[in-house]
Parts: sequence; structure tokens; C-alpha cells
Amino acid sequence: MQRAGRHGRQPPEGGPMENGVGQEPGPPEPPAAEGPAAPRAPRARPRLVFHTQLAHGSPTGHIEGFTNVKELYAKIAEVFHISPTEILFCTLNTHKVDMQKLLGGQIGLEDFIFAHVRGETKEVEVTKTEDALGLTITDNGAGYAFIKRIKEGSIINRLQTVCVGDSIEAINDHTIVGCRHYEVARMLRELPRAQPFTLRLVQPKKAFDMIGQRTRSSKSPAEGRVASGKETLRLRPQGPAVLEEGPSPSEEEAARRVDDLLESYMGIRDSELASTMVEAAKGSPSAAQLAHGLDSVLGEFAFPQEFVAEVWAAVCHPK
Repeated sequence: MQRAGRHGRQPPEGGPMENGVGQEPGPPEPPAAEGPAAPRAPRARPRLVFHTQLAHGSPTGHIEGFTNVKELYAKIAEVFHISPTEILFCTLNTHKVDMQKLLGGQIGLEDFIFAHVRGETKEVEVTKTEDALGLTITDNGAGYAFIKRIKEGSIINRLQTVCVGDSIEAINDHTIVGCRHYEVARMLRELPRAQPFTLRLVQPKKAFDMIGQRTRSSKSPAEGRVASGKETLRLRPQGPAVLEEGPSPSEEEAARRVDDLLESYMGIRDSELASTMVEAAKGSPSAAQLAHGLDSVLGEFAFPQEFVAEVWAAVCHPK
């Protein structure tokens, strides 16, 4: 079957013999009416528009066109006429300081984004009577590390002024703004025992119905999981954001196991880091190969050898 011309006219029956019966066919000529085939237009990317509010209360805004967390914060700040540095972290589908709904590197296409902004600053003196303070640290990907979990019965748990969601701004007047969560966790681990130190904390601004709460996150199978749909927008540190299918149930379970290992070994939780390590472990035939791969791309973490071995076992040989 032959293609219609540009004006919809079909070529005559009989194939290329278009000169009529009894005429000598001349040399073939290019079809002047059609001209060269136009290049196919690139497939238009879907316009992804997300709803957003300030967690303590605001009108609803709309944002689009971001590819990473810093750009996301800049878009939110532009909508509400604030500085991006005012935003401590974002939660999905809830205005509460709920670490199970923390925005990481993926956003479901139907998710509603709530931005938690700077509230009051407070200082607390801590005496390290044990090696572990009982804090789990994460960061927002844009320069602020904050408290994701407080362990029951720990040193920090006994300090009622310290809450989940508080951003750690300084340790002993040494600012840590711009540090990653693992760097902050390392600083806290290296502080000497029996010597008091000061934490300067910034708590998220609270709505009226949140005043007086001391939010504490507990382990949940849903932690780190995007609540809506399978298709998500994945934000990347470099390059454009991409639409992709969500992880399979087995991959989610493996990432949760690795996230638990991160907390027990390093005092941090990071669902995106855990997912990255799951992908690396799936492609590594041994723990030694995984250690080499992680060292090449995540060398700044200085993962202990026994930790890497447990990650490989948790992904490749789950009990």
C-alpha cells in the first residue's frame, strides 16, 4: 500500500507506471509534491503540575518544571514569596511532621507537597553519657540535616525540648548548614563522652493544631514509600527528573532492610541511598565486588566492611 500525498490524493493504481499506457517511461523523478519527509517531532513530555502548601497554613499553589530537590524548593519559595533557605523539609499528603511521609527522591504523580519552614530557634545542652545519643539523622538534599527519629530511652529522648523534625543548625556554635546527614552523624559520634556540648536547633513552624505536640516517628513498613500510584517522578542530583515505574514489592522490602542497616551502623536513614545500594548489590556477584562498587561511587561514606557484607546478604540472600 502506498502513502497518500500531502494533499490526501492517492497515487493511481498500477504502481510506479504513472505515465499512461503506450508511453515510454522516463527516468524516475522524486515526488515533487511531497518533498523530503519531515523529521518526526519529539514526543512531548507530559506537563507535571503539583499542588503545594506551607505546612503551617497557606493558600494552595502549583509548581512544575523542577528536576531536583533544590529546584523544587526554589519553585515552592517563588510561589509563596519566601527564600528557599526557609524550607527545612517537605512531606507528602500531610501537613504534620510525619517522617513516614517525608519527601525523598521520588514524588507520586498525585502527591500533594507540604513545605515545612523555619520556626523558632532553640539551644540545648547535652552531656554524652553513652556512645550513642539515640538520634537518627537525615537531610533535605538542600543543605539542612534534621532529626528523623529519637530512640526510646536514649539520651536525647530524655530532653523534652528536642523533637523529631528539628533541624540541626550548629554543634558547639560550629555551623553544619550545608553538611550531609552522614557528616553530621559522624560529628556527633566523635564527640567525647562526659563532656557537655550544645546543639542549636531550628524547629519547623507549627500550625495551631500542632502546637504542643512532640512528634516521634516509629518504624513502619510504609516508611520511604510513596503513597500514590505506581508511576513516580524521580528527582536526580544531576540530569533531568524522570518518570518511572515504582519499585517492586521485593525491591521495596530490600530497601527497607538496607535502610535499617544504615540506621544501626551509621545513625542515618536515607531511602534513596538505600535504593541505590540495593541496585548496586543486585549487580554484584559478591560482597567484595559490592564494596568495590560502593567505594567508587559512595566513597565519602567510608562504609565498614561488615556493613557492606550485611547489605549484600540482605539484598541477595534475604532470610
